[in-house]
Amino acid sequence: MGFVGVKKQTVTCTNVKILIPGADNFIEREEIDAILKQNQGTLIGRNLERINLEDIEKNIKSNPYIAFAKVYADMDGVIHIEIQQRQPILRVINASDQDFYIDKDGLKMPVSPNFTANVLVANGKILEHFSGRVDTLITKMAKDLYKTALFIERDTLWDAQIEQLFVDEQGDIEFIPRVGNQRIVLGVADSLELKMRNLLAFYKKAMPKVGWDTYKTINIKYTNQVVCEKNKVDSSANDLKITPKPVDSLNREEPGDEKEFEATKTDTKKNN
Repeated sequence: MGFVGVKKQTVTCTNVKILIPGADNFIEREEIDAILKQNQGTLIGRNLERINLEDIEKNIKSNPYIAFAKVYADMDGVIHIEIQQRQPILRVINASDQDFYIDKDGLKMPVSPNFTANVLVANGKILEHFSGRVDTLITKMAKDLYKTALFIERDTLWDAQIEQLFVDEQGDIEFIPRVGNQRIVLGVADSLELKMRNLLAFYKKAMPKVGWDTYKTINIKYTNQVVCEKNKVDSSANDLKITPKPVDSLNREEPGDEKEFEATKTDTKKNN
């Protein structure tokens, strides 16, 4: 340690290497250079002992698009700056038209004037407020949206099929799919995995038989059934209520399916 201390007093900064992995471009090297210059001035040519690396790290971490930063120098006089950007999974437009992201850690972060992340968008009756700074989620709805977006982002099928989340006046989360014109009513994020398994089974069993444009609404908010409203002009026609039921594994139509559907017609006159 004594040798390192003596060495540090004599070594000057020869280079600054900045590592920013990932495909997102919320932060560019030029912005890091600007932070360094504003905080410490010109680094190259200066004695390492006179450069406050902890202060540099603190200032970099204050950027709202940076989740993690590590700054250190080697004995060759090279200052290394390793940066991890925040990873948004959902863009929210709340009821007051405030626009912000929710990242993978469940934190709110601002949108960028320089880069737009390719993530799900959620809008509608969302009351979560954004102060403009990185912050935690407050409302249950925002936490449900985060939980739902995280589930979709981790599943390649749903990530490809669902393009938008919408919160209706009743406070139910709805999916806007890429394929089909129906609304998929999730409700809240409770029992999310079970609801999505029911929806997947419905897609596999029912959709190939009836067609993608048959239903106006697919309601999966109840964990023990899928309720469908037909896309029709005649309101006296019948809708479909589908209840998942267990079947013997030897009789399954496809490997991996855990449920088939039992369909019963329901009169929609009562609902109109």
